[in-house]
This record gives sequence, structure tokens and C-alpha cells, in this order.
Amino acid sequence: MSQKLTDRQAIREWAEARGGNPVLMDMRDGTGTRTVLQLTFGQDALNAEGNEGPDRVDGFQLVSWEDWFAALEKNGLAIEVTDDPAGGNEAE
Repeated sequence: MSQKLTDRQAIREWAEARGGNPVLMDMRDGTGTRTVLQLTFGQDALNAEGNEGPDRVDGFQLVSWEDWFAALEKNGLAIEVTDDPAGGNEAE
């Protein structure tokens, strides 16, 4: 079963329980720049070949939780998570 999370503590606890880290990327679009938010999971992603340094994952910049939450709230966003301990995306 999935649920939407907006509470900072609930989001952080959910992500950290699964080895998640906050990442951001500024991307150009047709009208300017927008910020893309993601969570990355697993230490292997942080150390994979081709990353642009120890603080980058596929072009995303590892950031503090405070910076990540500021971007989330600025855009009025929430995250939808599953109760599956592995964080899978299986259909209900």
C-alpha cells in the first residue's frame, strides 16, 4: 500500500531506513532552469564509475536534507512511498 508523505521527519526516516540520500539537479528547460529532486539508494550508486566525483550521482548533486526539503516545499511537492521494506514500485 502506498502513501503520500510531506512531513520532513517521516520522509527522512523512510528514506534513511532504505539507505536513501537526497540529491538535486538543476536542469534547463524551455523557459529557464528547474530543480529536479530525487532520492538515491545504495552506496554502490555513490561509488559507481562515471560519477562526476564523490558527491555526484548521474549528474545529480548530493545535498543536505535541509536543501532537499527546501526545494520540495518551494515547489509544493510530496513523495509517494510504499510500505514495502525494499521500497519497490509494484502495483497494488
